[in-house]
Amino acid sequence: MAVAPPATQAGGGGAMYVAKPAIAKVSCLRRCASRKRAQAGSTLRLVGKSLGSVSSVIFHGSYGTGDDVAAKVRSGSDTKLSARVPIGAVSGPVSVSTSEGVSSAETRPIAILPPPPPDPNTELSPVPGPRDAGAPMIETGTSRTKAFVGAHHAVTFSYRISQSAPASVTVELVRASDGVAVKTWTPAPAAPGAVQSVTWSGTLGTAAAPPGRYSFRLTAAGTNGAVARSSQGTNVQRDAFDLYDHIFPIRGKHDFGGGGGRFGAGRTGHSHQGQDTFARCGTPLVAARGGKVKYRAYHALAGYYVVIDGAGTDVDYVYMHMAEPSPFQAGDRVFTGQRIGSVGDTGDARGCHLHFEMWSAPGWYDGGKPFDPLPSLMAWDAWS
Repeated sequence: MAVAPPATQAGGGGAMYVAKPAIAKVSCLRRCASRKRAQAGSTLRLVGKSLGSVSSVIFHGSYGTGDDVAAKVRSGSDTKLSARVPIGAVSGPVSVSTSEGVSSAETRPIAILPPPPPDPNTELSPVPGPRDAGAPMIETGTSRTKAFVGAHHAVTFSYRISQSAPASVTVELVRASDGVAVKTWTPAPAAPGAVQSVTWSGTLGTAAAPPGRYSFRLTAAGTNGAVARSSQGTNVQRDAFDLYDHIFPIRGKHDFGGGGGRFGAGRTGHSHQGQDTFARCGTPLVAARGGKVKYRAYHALAGYYVVIDGAGTDVDYVYMHMAEPSPFQAGDRVFTGQRIGSVGDTGDARGCHLHFEMWSAPGWYDGGKPFDPLPSLMAWDAWS
């Protein structure tokens, strides 16, 4: 048994006791991925005891509380309940909580796959959203379904309004995880039949937007006051895209090699400070994260190399053994996904490969420390 917070009391003034819920089993019920695995948008069934007073399911993710998300219970009884996996939930334990703040223990980690990719809509097409009688007819399109923080042009939303007089227009950028509009544009009234666009760079103010699914939603009002919208508020597929914070730096076939290329592997007089990833010489290299070039040089061991201070991060990204000098110089701005050179074997390299390092603040040989980049590389490889 657990005691609810003092603010929740029975009518006679005594504390109200709430049974502590417990989860015995979690399974995917509907909209599951292959092999009955959960994914964002799936409905989960939780079986246990004392679940009748549960109001929310918490998805704890993998990295502390920063990636925790909660979902309301959709239906339930004292022994089972169901809840939808929210957009943004990642693999990790789950727990439940009552409206009085009594929580269960966390389960073992469960695998949660990302949601299916958004429906591509690169060509202008009529919208399925709600529309008042007499409202303008609108068409929309979005340039891509996968965008990257720090890219030169992360994503472009285009629209066309067909009516005899200009309409007032609002474009909202909606975060799919909670339906909140995080950015709004108010373009000039749209000329009938003209294609207009807004482009988003992946930032909110001066900070990088959190990775996740976003969608554009257009509202157009005619001169008669009738309103048309490009999508329902809960639609996370129409004019939607997934935003990622990094891209895998080798744009071609590659492999991570053996243990000798891992971070921390023994070297004469020191340990390996990065991860070696093998690819054919000449394979394009791009900036995993955009930022400012700190160093570009040649070293007898590193060969041609470049160091980029990642924008909006406390990380320096180091690329070594490049086939030729990077075209960028110290002080230049580089965008995520922009080509910075080619895989090579310059310096003390055995075979064509990228030696890739990540350094904590204040940076590469400026007081920072290298850390294992392999988990990050593998994550980036999975989505890009």
